[in-house]
Order: sequence, then structure tokens, then C-alpha cells
Amino acid sequence: MTGDSTVPRREFVKAAVAIGGGAALAACLDRESVDIPGGRDDLSTLPDRQHAWDDFLSTDDHGNPVAPRHHAVWLLDLPGGGPPTESDRETVERALRGLERAYERSNEGLLFTLGYSRFYFDRFDADLPGSVDLPAPEPLSDFEDPELDDPDAVLHLASDHGSALMAAEEAMRGERSTANGVEVGAALTDVFDRRERRTGFVGAGLPADNQDVKGVPDGDPVPDEAPLYMGFKSAFEKNQASEDRVTIGEGPFAGGTTQHLSRIRLRLEDWYGEQDRQDRVAEMFCPAHAEEGRVEGVGDNLGTDSGIDDDCTDRIEDDARERGRVGHAQKAARAREDGSPIILRRDFDSTDGDEAGVHFLSVQRSIEDFVATKRAMNGSDLTDAPAIRTRVNNGTLEYTFVKRRGNYLLPPRDLRALPDPRP
Repeated sequence: MTGDSTVPRREFVKAAVAIGGGAALAACLDRESVDIPGGRDDLSTLPDRQHAWDDFLSTDDHGNPVAPRHHAVWLLDLPGGGPPTESDRETVERALRGLERAYERSNEGLLFTLGYSRFYFDRFDADLPGSVDLPAPEPLSDFEDPELDDPDAVLHLASDHGSALMAAEEAMRGERSTANGVEVGAALTDVFDRRERRTGFVGAGLPADNQDVKGVPDGDPVPDEAPLYMGFKSAFEKNQASEDRVTIGEGPFAGGTTQHLSRIRLRLEDWYGEQDRQDRVAEMFCPAHAEEGRVEGVGDNLGTDSGIDDDCTDRIEDDARERGRVGHAQKAARAREDGSPIILRRDFDSTDGDEAGVHFLSVQRSIEDFVATKRAMNGSDLTDAPAIRTRVNNGTLEYTFVKRRGNYLLPPRDLRALPDPRP
């Protein structure tokens, strides 16, 4: 890969992150002329929660936290069949502390989490405490047949700057001894084997710059200002669970959370080819949003709330019968508790495999909270209406296909390095 100056910078950086490795990093450094803020020496001042990101993110004009633009996910395996050693734990913690010293905890620097699957904890004789809900992944509808991920661990890295993300990756796989000018001290691959790498992006311009892939029709239909392939904003602050709501509140893993990670393939030929804008608004939000013209452009005018209120959810069965369709957000809102969402979405788009996709990443207090939200999104209870089918006229299900699923525990920071189930 070379630093081709004819390729727009944001498209070039996304491509470099997708490729990864030393050559892509060198090319990205040549194009991304930015100073990456460094971390702090006193790591005790960092939050106890790995998933405490919101206070370290930029915000938009309405105050919504803005997700980092570039993401990488590693699926990791721990060699051997037994529990890890204390030496393994020390190495992992040293590597993670190296990243925290090298990069400011922010979207301008680096944000990351390290989580563990049910398969990792099966190495131990003891069980996880009852305060942790971490089942093995499974299909969550009768119309999906995903591959079920079973790595021991998953690393999620995110930054606005592709060069920061890739340099951190190179350090974590032992290809560089430093990151952002700081000696790291250890690599995650000193302990783990990296099974798979997934990448993605979110933010205005990135989907439009990268729409020449399978699953997006010809003609550049993705709006330039859209942060996601489907053309609308989704991360409204009031339509997200708070970090407090998704945090485990008791037991040895108090301060942690659970994470779900799906890989979803997008087929947007009909979304942009057969549906007009009003159809898309109705199926993304709800029919009333379309009829009343509530959504302008990608939805920035909505502020901090998508506008899916009790009125929208209360009339969902009427919409199914009378309007012949229901909205994705309208269905999902039925999973709220005391009026508030129960999952915190941190998903991002992807061109992995040269096809349009979504890595749907969410954190929640228990995996059951994600399952409840997904069941609401399925809309299976609405198919008695003649026009509503399992996928057709049923939110965005006609355009999204789940290929992989995985569940993980994100321990608090002091237990993030190969934890015992009963620490």
C-alpha cells in the first residue's frame, strides 16, 4: 500500500485500517499528519470501568457523544486447555498499561476494552457468580442461522485516527516495542493467539466514501453526511442506556458489563432501489415520522432523541394493521425499562470481506438485556397483520442478515487481565 495522494484522506485511512500491518501503518502515518495525545503516568486516576467511554468522547452540537471513527476487533485464543498462569496475567496487564501510558483515553487518542467469553471461563473448575449473566451465544430468531463465535477473548480498539489504532495494534502483536513514542513493555500476542481481525468505521463521510462494495447498489446512494450505510443517525443520547444502567452492580465483577458482538451483512439494493426516502424513514424510525416529516436529512434535527415515544410504541399494532409496516426504532423501544433503553450501542459499519456490513457491538448489564431488545426488534408478535411478514415491512430486517454472534464479559479494569471466575 502506498500513500496515493489522489485518494481522499478519509477513504485512504479507512482502507489502511482495513488492511492493517506495518506497511499500511507507514502509509497512514504519511497521510495523517496529526499529533496523537499521550496517556498519563498515574493510571490510578483512570476509571474503574473499562466501558467508561462517554466522558472521554467528543460531542456533537446537541451534546450526543460521537463514536470514534475507526475500529478494530481482535478475536483471541489462549493456547492450552487450562487456566492461565500468573505470568500470563502479568504480561497482559503490562501490555494494556503500556497502551494507557502511550495514548490519551479519548477518541483523539485510543479507547479499548478486553472481554472474555463463556468458553474462557469454562477452563476453570469454579463457575461465574450469579451476578454475571454470560451465556454462550445462540441464534435469537427462527430466521437466522449465525456462526457462533467461541474465542477466549475479544479486544476492541477505537480511535478517530487510523494511525493511532494501527500503531497500537502493531505494539499488541509484538511488531513494535513502542506506541506513540512510549515503550509498551509487552504484547498481547505474548500470551494470546490472534484468531481473527475485524475492522470498521462510523462517522459522516466514511460510508459514502466506501460504498463501492457488495451490498450497496450502484449510483452512490449513501448520503455524504450519513454516519452509517443505511443513511441515518442512530446514536441519540436519550435512546441509549447510560453507562450506569449497563454496569454490573454487585459481586466480584461489579463495575464491569457484558458485551454482545454480531457481524451483520447488509443488502441495501432494495433499501435504496425500491424504497423512497419516506419509506426508509418509516422503516428506520416509525410510520408517523415519515407521514409528519419529522426527520430532516440524516436526522440531526432530532437532537438528542429519535422521537420514538410512548405514542409511537403504543400504536405499533395499529401501524402494522392500518399502515402495513412498522419501524425498527419503534420496535426496539418496546424493550425499555422505566422508560429508558437497556443496552448501549457502540456499533460500526464495515467493508470486511469486500461487502457492506455492520459489527453490532453493544454493552449491557446482562446478556438477557440484549436478548430482550433483539426479540423486540424481531417483531415476531406483529406478523398477524397481513402486510407484516418475518422480514418484509418489519423495520430493517429485510436488509440485514446476522452472520456471527458472540457474548463476552468486560471485567472492571483491575480484573481485566485473564480473570478467575471467582476473583
